[in-house]
Amino acid sequence: MLTAHRRGPRGLIALGALTASSLLLVACGGSSSTTTSSSAPAPESSAASSSAAPAESSAAPAADGLLAQILEAGVLRVSTDPAYPPQSSYDEATGEWQGFDIDVATEIATRMGVTTQWETPSWDVITAGNWNNRWDISVGSMSITEERAQVLNFSEPYYFTPAGVAVQADSDIQSIDQLAGKRIGVCGACTYESYLNRTLVIPGFNFEFLVPEDAEIVTYDTDTTALQDLKLGRVDAVVSAVPTIDEAIKKGKEVRLVGDPVFLEPLAVAADRSSTLPVDSLIAEINQILAEMQADGSLSALSMKWYGVDITKGPGA
Repeated sequence: MLTAHRRGPRGLIALGALTASSLLLVACGGSSSTTTSSSAPAPESSAASSSAAPAESSAAPAADGLLAQILEAGVLRVSTDPAYPPQSSYDEATGEWQGFDIDVATEIATRMGVTTQWETPSWDVITAGNWNNRWDISVGSMSITEERAQVLNFSEPYYFTPAGVAVQADSDIQSIDQLAGKRIGVCGACTYESYLNRTLVIPGFNFEFLVPEDAEIVTYDTDTTALQDLKLGRVDAVVSAVPTIDEAIKKGKEVRLVGDPVFLEPLAVAADRSSTLPVDSLIAEINQILAEMQADGSLSALSMKWYGVDITKGPGA
């Protein structure tokens, strides 16, 4: 059972340099049909969700900036993707959100003593910053890149995911180098597109650009759409998170992974640097919550629930 308690802002944990190791981490498919306890809005609009806020503790320091506004309103507005299982997805039939990111965001809100409200802007809008105060944070498996850090303020990473290449199950492609001249589907404005364009920079991480330069890049709104076109033969391969590819395989898509993961990326919670209210204390609070979730094992438990393996520790851990 995940614990809950209300607290004020904590001291900021400095984002240390992340050291890369060889890509030996391979994620397994998510498990579990368990869903979050949050209530859910329709994907195109926001609505309040989540379990009731826990009782306040007596020793919470004063909050400021955006954190103070969130605590006063009693709601944490979270942007995420409604079609990115097993990280996050919205079930229109049941009206429920579920996924690893959904559970992490819900637990962050619970430990802050507030409820969650989901927002679903497009990925390129989220990563561009300048949110105009439409939501407070993004919990959407976002990589910490140099470009994004110019407009977004990141928490410590809460997990690390391998990126892989998927092809049709009966494809003749058996290795990454056979992708020369092939059509490769990828989500637009995401790290996978930057990787294929050989422009990706993740501070503290070094990796090789293994996919041939002459591959044709085809961009999509979501990874799910790219994988659907792979199944239909409209592209020859897709670069995506290994857990997302594994989830597609579990759901019956006739695709398979080729070779080892091509790179490993740290994923973090993001806040908007252009917010009209300062976000430093909010990021500090989130860092403290994530540290507590690491220490008490709840973050690892959520990773095991959705991926069947603990990918919250990072390289070398």
